[in-house]
Amino acid sequence: MKHPSDLTVQRLLDGAAWYPGLDAEARRQVSATTTERAVVAGEALIRHGETAFWWYGVLEGLVKWSTGSPDGRSVTLGGMTIGSWFGEGSLLRGRPIQADIVALRHSRVAMVPKDTFDWLLATQAGFRRFLLDQINERLHWFMGDFAAHRLLSADAQVARALLGLVHPWLHPGSDRHLEISQEEIANLVGLSRQRCNQALNRLKAAALVRIEYGGMTLLDIEGLGRMAEEHSLRRTPVETTNPERTSP
Repeated sequence: MKHPSDLTVQRLLDGAAWYPGLDAEARRQVSATTTERAVVAGEALIRHGETAFWWYGVLEGLVKWSTGSPDGRSVTLGGMTIGSWFGEGSLLRGRPIQADIVALRHSRVAMVPKDTFDWLLATQAGFRRFLLDQINERLHWFMGDFAAHRLLSADAQVARALLGLVHPWLHPGSDRHLEISQEEIANLVGLSRQRCNQALNRLKAAALVRIEYGGMTLLDIEGLGRMAEEHSLRRTPVETTNPERTSP
């Protein structure tokens, strides 16, 4: 894993979909009030039940969004990678956060304070539009995840998780090479490490991914998409396919 990253708060802002469209005063306010925090692996950025005071953007690393029960069971809601912005739901609702946000590896996050977030919401039409689009994209993705954990095979769940990490809206800083371990993917998907590794090996055999030291590369985005849309409980290994094949 490469860290520390050389991505600064200002570079993150400059590359964000919402920041360049702000007026000059708003950009100055955001730049002046946004701070940075480092989060070590296993540390919580924020815990279930805590009050939200910040809107977050990922500068480096990988953080997991999950919720659990008193008996230790947990459900992973998603992961955030470089370029992801999150936390607007709790700020908009004005209620305690309903999830744990935990770093899966050394991470750094930019933090926009609630006062600045509320001011942008009240004065910047482009910012409001960005939030509406982001919430819509996230809702659509969560609905797909809800179905995936009930209808899809382990292979399809892993394929969907990998595609989620290169989602152009939710993870705009990502590319086809993911600096992520197999254990981190298992944590994101909510599968045991053994089942996740078996699924990854089948995706590798199908020429959909290449597993490398310290990460993996997605070789066939369309193929992974077809796998992720496979609405069945099939548990048998996927066929070995050509990456250019046009049907599952």
